[in-house]
Amino acid sequence: MFNRKKGKDKGASTPKEQRFKTIREAYGVTKDVKPWIGAALAGIFLLVWAIGIVVGLVLGHPVYAAFLTFPLGVLASLFFFTRQAGSAAYSSIEGQIGAGASVLMAIRKGWTTTPAVAVSRNQEMVHRSVGRAGIVLVGEGGPAVKTLLADERKKTERFAPGVPITEFIVGNNEGQVKLNKLQKKLSKLPKKLSATQMREVRNRLKAVGGLSMPIPKGPMPKGVKVPKR
Repeated sequence: MFNRKKGKDKGASTPKEQRFKTIREAYGVTKDVKPWIGAALAGIFLLVWAIGIVVGLVLGHPVYAAFLTFPLGVLASLFFFTRQAGSAAYSSIEGQIGAGASVLMAIRKGWTTTPAVAVSRNQEMVHRSVGRAGIVLVGEGGPAVKTLLADERKKTERFAPGVPITEFIVGNNEGQVKLNKLQKKLSKLPKKLSATQMREVRNRLKAVGGLSMPIPKGPMPKGVKVPKR
């Protein structure tokens, strides 16, 4: 028998390639919303690097200081970029149908979201997320969304009696949750279910399902962190 080396699947992308693809997509979205982002990133990098070199000149080690502050300039630019990319991603989908669902589905861990469990003729809609905090119903759209939320709450209570239900309405009016604050709102909810109870609730609600609907495309922020590139 001969040992043959298995070649890499040409269609499969490496984690490094996927990270660069994510950065390119995020940069494209950010540049559409904030055309000045490229100049700002270059300016931050050069400023940090220049300060390092000046300090090095004062101390008599300009080359050594330039070597040390180069990665600091890169990190400062990346940190600024992640902040701007996050706000740009929200701005790019705000006002679109299903924007709330897009944000909810971008949560990495702890939550399972079913988009558009209820939709009205005027495109008000309710999305349902299930996590350790219980069930969260998120409405978006016009004034009738409150009625839609109330109806969905009654239906959900029949399938999952006794499970805590929290309601949010996405929007910029008083009493509503801004789109870019939605993930944070969910993360701050107290945990009231065990992991076993959460799985049981998810299984019960699978029968309720949701509707097929378009979700705004594009990279969504999953936390303000300096990416490891």
